[in-house]
Amino acid sequence: MFAAGTVKLGIAPIGWTNDDMPELGGSNTFEQCVSEMALAGFTGTEIGNKYPKNVSALHKALNLRNLEVASAWFSAYLTVQDYKETARLFIEHRDFLHAMGAKVIVVSEQGHSIQGQMETPLFANKPVFTDEQWNRLVEGLHGLGELAREKGMHLVYHHHMGTVVQTTEEIDRLMESTDPALVSLLYDTGHLVFSGENHLDVLKRHMSRIKHVHLKDVRADVAHQVRTEQLSFLQAVKSGVFTVPGDGCIDFTPVFEELSGASYEGWLLVEAEQDPAKANPLEYAIKARGYIRDKAGV
Repeated sequence: MFAAGTVKLGIAPIGWTNDDMPELGGSNTFEQCVSEMALAGFTGTEIGNKYPKNVSALHKALNLRNLEVASAWFSAYLTVQDYKETARLFIEHRDFLHAMGAKVIVVSEQGHSIQGQMETPLFANKPVFTDEQWNRLVEGLHGLGELAREKGMHLVYHHHMGTVVQTTEEIDRLMESTDPALVSLLYDTGHLVFSGENHLDVLKRHMSRIKHVHLKDVRADVAHQVRTEQLSFLQAVKSGVFTVPGDGCIDFTPVFEELSGASYEGWLLVEAEQDPAKANPLEYAIKARGYIRDKAGV
């Protein structure tokens, strides 16, 4: 389905250890995480908080397992923080990723986000920006995009539950308001389906802007429970709303067909935050790898 050499397969460490909720996978080590990624058949990873901060040390650990860095999350606070401070932190993050060979930088605006608030209902309290806040976001992203371009890298914006860029309309507005040369899109199947969006429609409309892909499945019964019981994002994760491709309600075949038909090049990265005490990370990584092999032929 995909032309040879056009896509790489990675998996995020969040299935082994959760940066937002350290109690999930707290005893799982960095070494276990990356060893099991390689054992399951993946060749790339995003970076978690347990990863070495030293470039040489991280290179050595990953090279031993034939893994490379796809990217890492950056929390921007462009609507609530002075731009110069955000830019300073972004440059540090950019330079580390560049030294590790990454080509994209995952960015999500966390100003007014509720994704990290344990007791805040996800759907009832979703943040909505004013026009002024949108202008600050766009201007700031353009600045960060310029900084990424200095190193030949791409800023890929991560639409995310509990933030101001979650829905189809918000993704549309962001794409329409930003310069394609400076701001690209991270496409995440799980966040779109959980939000109630048409994930294939979003993919088709913005395919030309997509430079990074997160493959995340959704347990529909848990998603329904989150809405009816007014649970928070973190409570949703702990309840198991997300899982790996092939274990939830999403049919990924049309997703893979659309991506390959558009000659997508880059990472396909499994990202399915779960409680590792309930969902064994290696078992689910192997399940995801087998599903992707069967459905995408890679």
